[in-house]
Amino acid sequence: MTASQEGAARQEIEELRQRLQEYSYQYYVLDAPVVEDVEFDGLLRKLQQLEEAYPQWKTADSPTQRIGAAVASGFGKVRHLEPMKSLANAFSAAELQSFHGRVTGALGQDVQYVVEPKIDGLAINLCYQDGVLLWAATRGDGFEGEEVTANVRTIRSIPLKLRPVNGVVPALLEVRGEVFMPRKSFQRLNEEKEENGEAPFANPRNAAAGSLRQMDPQVTADRELDAFLYGHGVCEGLEWQAHSEFLSYLKEAGFKVNPLYRLCSTMDEVVVRCEEWDTLRHELPYETDGLVVKVDSLAAQQLLGSTAKDPRWAMAYKFQAEQALTVLLDIETGVGRTGVLTPTAVLEPVRLAGTTVSRASLHNEDYLREKDIRIGDTVRIHKAGEIIPEVLAVLPEKRTGTERVFSMPKHCPECGGPVERLTGEVAQRCVNSACPALLREGLIHFSSRDAMNIDGLGPAVVHALLKAGLVKDPADFYALNVEAVAALERMGEKSAANLLAAIEASKQAGLSRLLFALGMRHVGVKAARTLARAFGSMEALQQADEMTLMALPEVGAKMAVSILEYLQKDAVKLLVVRLQEAGVVMTEEMTQEAGANRLQGLTFVLTGTLPSLSRQEAGVLIEAQGGKVSGSVSKKTSYVVAGEAAGSKLEKAQTLGVKVLDEAALLALLAE
Repeated sequence: MTASQEGAARQEIEELRQRLQEYSYQYYVLDAPVVEDVEFDGLLRKLQQLEEAYPQWKTADSPTQRIGAAVASGFGKVRHLEPMKSLANAFSAAELQSFHGRVTGALGQDVQYVVEPKIDGLAINLCYQDGVLLWAATRGDGFEGEEVTANVRTIRSIPLKLRPVNGVVPALLEVRGEVFMPRKSFQRLNEEKEENGEAPFANPRNAAAGSLRQMDPQVTADRELDAFLYGHGVCEGLEWQAHSEFLSYLKEAGFKVNPLYRLCSTMDEVVVRCEEWDTLRHELPYETDGLVVKVDSLAAQQLLGSTAKDPRWAMAYKFQAEQALTVLLDIETGVGRTGVLTPTAVLEPVRLAGTTVSRASLHNEDYLREKDIRIGDTVRIHKAGEIIPEVLAVLPEKRTGTERVFSMPKHCPECGGPVERLTGEVAQRCVNSACPALLREGLIHFSSRDAMNIDGLGPAVVHALLKAGLVKDPADFYALNVEAVAALERMGEKSAANLLAAIEASKQAGLSRLLFALGMRHVGVKAARTLARAFGSMEALQQADEMTLMALPEVGAKMAVSILEYLQKDAVKLLVVRLQEAGVVMTEEMTQEAGANRLQGLTFVLTGTLPSLSRQEAGVLIEAQGGKVSGSVSKKTSYVVAGEAAGSKLEKAQTLGVKVLDEAALLALLAE
């Protein structure tokens, strides 16, 4: 090989390293990925091949030698008790068989494997001391991660305290798993973001990462995250013989374990399982990007050991990313229930992830400009979260010069009214409150599953009712009769009777569903439930002021203002009266026990070692009575609970004049 060829290879290695390092920074630190996994994996494999060909240029700081990425500066750092390693990847059956050959060659015997779905989320490490959650951290660089305990505590599938198994709780246990966002939650979150004029998340993985790294745990709680646990680091006080045995332990101890893992006796069984799941994964309620294959025997795992970056006893089988090329024939603009104008791509039909796709979301004007999307372009599409068809990229090399730049309309395509782009928003809105699109989409939302859940009252029926002049607002649903509905196209007496029965049943849906159904901006399913349980009736909510609303844990200033502005409208007051007269239930049981909110509005900071309670246990008691636990002292802090060896937080409290409690005083406050 000539010197010039070697020089070219060395330059390519350096360029690949720089690109991959930048992509890793965008993904892990900024939560803003700029390339798809398939492109990143391809570049990384290319770099690995070059470094194998030119080992003299392999360096310790190469992306091929990196386990994770830098820790974001917004969170405190936690050092893992045992490093969190990454996994080597396989993309074919042949690579899996090669992995099996290395395993059996090293051990001198056959082994069994556990095959688990590889959840596409954010790796998490949970540390439990004497069975109580001590801290939670992201993987970070594999040695040190971001401390996200407050946010992890909001994930209900993660236990705060372990259940004893056979009467034993480990003295110290690190549990590893994946935090993820279910597809339905992802879809709902992106719909809410677009309605509020915010940029949507690219995929559930990015949404989960962004949600777990929120500075406000309440935002994390609203995002409906979930988690599967599947591994461990340091463990004191328990032993297992096999990985499958450990998974059974996790389930018994209170963790959510993916029920789809399988024990395979041969590598041939593993390969069949992987090939089956390449299709079956589309049926799951969460996103996966492959399967993880692990040697089941822990003794065998110990003998096989690890390289500097990944274990020799495990391999990730990665699915091929599902993308397709097609032509963007046109761009249409739709109007949502909050007036947001959304551009949608009309595509030449193409098969993708098991369905025929002919339309795809373009989100907003900024998205169009950023990707330089034009009518007539050849585009690469994928399904964001394997749910929503989305234009991923344009192929400019295929342009012929006939492509056209699209501009968002200056007037609403539904009513011709003015369109505005509010300060700080990416979305443009129709500001005509009488726009037929707002009415139509609002009625569809009112009857949707998470709202009043009126079976049979979907978009087509709503369109037909509007066309016939039978409804003008949600209260009109409850005045419909069988004869009028049966006269609609594709409706008979039986269908009409079933629909009216469903409408009648919806009257008992309760206040929380009604509040969500009304479509107040910024009020999602969870906030509606909080409002209903806090006030108990529509009448009580209508009498609330801004300070009362903001005292609730899930209601911020923006939401409080939105609620008040909505409920004070004359048209809304009349709608509420008409719904009430129709028999719609506007109350909900206030499920909080007496005294459960005695600490509502109070913020506590815990510091030092308490005599009988851990700080985590004290925090649980405070939060159970409506209080908030913070990690830092400020003028807004209500109390600092100080134990032995309290440090700078106690000093700051004394400087600011914040009241200081010992454990006895805290318990007395809790018992009042």
